[in-house]
Amino acid sequence: MKKRFVAMLLAAGTLAGCSGMEAKEAAPVTVPAQTAEVKQELNNDDLYVVYHDGRLNVFYDATLYMEFMAVGETAFRKTFIGAGPKGETLVYGLTKDDKKKASGIPSIDMMEGRLAPAENFYGEIVADGRINVFDDWALFKDFMQHGEVPYRLTDIGAGPKGETVVYALTKETKKKRPEALIAKFKAVHAMK
Repeated sequence: MKKRFVAMLLAAGTLAGCSGMEAKEAAPVTVPAQTAEVKQELNNDDLYVVYHDGRLNVFYDATLYMEFMAVGETAFRKTFIGAGPKGETLVYGLTKDDKKKASGIPSIDMMEGRLAPAENFYGEIVADGRINVFDDWALFKDFMQHGEVPYRLTDIGAGPKGETVVYALTKETKKKRPEALIAKFKAVHAMK
């Protein structure tokens, strides 16, 4: 998709350059709907981390995350020994399309600060038998560093397998029940 987009831009630039020889001003080149497709390819709207066997397993793909939660493994992965926030091994679960990539993997780029999260960011960190749920990237990163967030709503037994679910809150939202975040959690886990 990206190659086709670049080819279209090059062709449009060449045509604009050729037509510029005859007229002083070329018509502006517009790229309809391509911007939405490129944004979608970023896949920076969600991130999932599972602490398992002393490792941090990181996923940007919800389906792959759910498969890992069911079987404890992924078919394809990239492993970085000692690269976690506290020296843990980071294991990035990869999709089939990611397995041959040297760069451009959203989970790695987000964790290493090369890709900013989307405005509607959603994240989960599974640790110590709890599912910690986030809609704020700063809180997500703080949890990765410290293992806690200062403000939270704890819902005991609300997880898909009866786990405790902890919703991370900010100082501004600490007195409100995070209904949108709860709804998103239930949608990700296909719960009613």
